[in-house]
Amino acid sequence: MAKTYKRILLKLSGEALLGEQGHGIDGKILHQYAKEIKSIHEQGIEICIVIGGGNIFRGVKGATEGMDRVQGDYMGMLATMINAMALQDALERSGIMTRLMSAIRMEAIAEPFIRRRAVRHLEKGRVIIFGAGTGNPYFTTDTAGALRAIEVEADVILKGTRVDGIYDADPETTPNAIKFDTITGDEILKRRLSVMDLTAFTLCRENETPIIVFNMNKEGTLKKIVCEGSNDGTTVIWE
Repeated sequence: MAKTYKRILLKLSGEALLGEQGHGIDGKILHQYAKEIKSIHEQGIEICIVIGGGNIFRGVKGATEGMDRVQGDYMGMLATMINAMALQDALERSGIMTRLMSAIRMEAIAEPFIRRRAVRHLEKGRVIIFGAGTGNPYFTTDTAGALRAIEVEADVILKGTRVDGIYDADPETTPNAIKFDTITGDEILKRRLSVMDLTAFTLCRENETPIIVFNMNKEGTLKKIVCEGSNDGTTVIWE
């Protein structure tokens, strides 16, 4: 029987929220994501989410050139909070109870991240959105996703992208790129494939946390993977 999951961490990119726009947040994409997440929440899956901030932060890239790296990283963390709040609103409008937890204290809009509290929220059926990355500069939201998945003991990290898995070359620029159904972590490193940043990847490897890369924009794929054990996407395995 195909493997299914009880508790997942869903990693979404901020750029995906752009939709057809050149900047900001596309409401249609938010609604679509909320619908996809609701489809697995209704099956009793415990869900936590980490979302990037590239759609907002890259829009001010010109202003940050030459800026102190730490200052820029904190600006990026704030961008993730804007996306997290937008996703929270979309989920709650679809009838899902949520909690937004921030790695940086923002009491007016989010709870501080406390591991035991996060686990309790999951057990009560609330969807958690983790914002502000790890709360530290020099770490990406990929690393935040890996760290939070390990802390709450998620069964798998699901990385939603614009493509349907991991290829031996960029499928958006290489038409004959070959897709992997499964691939080992060592093979990813050997081929220098871009899946996650190295820090996030190392955390997953050391804790043997499975990673599945899939197309979040393809309707129904998330539910097929989580609830039906479908092999849509690419699974990273550890040897």
